[in-house]
Amino acid sequence: MLRDSVACGCRELARLGLTPGRSGNISVRRDARSFFVSPTGMSYASLVPEDIPLVTLDGRWFGTRRPSSEWRFHRDILQSRGNIGAIVHTHSTQATALACTGRGIPAFHYMVAVAGGAEIRCAPYRTFGSQALSDAAVEALDGRLACLLANHGVIALGSDLAHALTLAGEVEDLAGKYIAALALGDVRILDDAEMRRVIEKFQSYGRQDAPDAGLEFEGSELPASVRG
Repeated sequence: MLRDSVACGCRELARLGLTPGRSGNISVRRDARSFFVSPTGMSYASLVPEDIPLVTLDGRWFGTRRPSSEWRFHRDILQSRGNIGAIVHTHSTQATALACTGRGIPAFHYMVAVAGGAEIRCAPYRTFGSQALSDAAVEALDGRLACLLANHGVIALGSDLAHALTLAGEVEDLAGKYIAALALGDVRILDDAEMRRVIEKFQSYGRQDAPDAGLEFEGSELPASVRG
């Protein structure tokens, strides 16, 4: 089941246009000591569950296909963040273009808080697949669910793969909007006080049971006067 979710997730990355060719990778936590990760150098369209290797936190792997060259940051993030169940790494166009300037995404729009803080940081450039890149990514992700990687791409985290994929799409959308705003001139940045309010509101964002002082629940059935 988990291996199938990784294979399907890779195809979804391609379908959504979040990563070209064979770039990017996905991992899903198996348990406290191991995870499944997409294989290196394979076409997403051809992936089957049996292609997905298992990697342990002490660097051993099992399967018929070698793990992604970026297995180190998958391991280190999962090891340091017990609440994270899945990681998505993309080379999506807008976010990668922004990362190639060394910029992160500041609080130009309140939705930046979807990544857990007042900005989405950009980790400094380090060679792909290296321990140095993993260390930089873990630092940039401290207290956050997403970061950019300078001259490289994006990392998005989630409690499960669906959440991580959604966040990767949100980061790409925010990057595109920020690039457009930069092209127009001076960009207004929301202050820290406002972002603290936004982050607090995000604690209940999207929850069906979230309280709202201006709303009163009157039942699941529509009033007779509006039934069609």
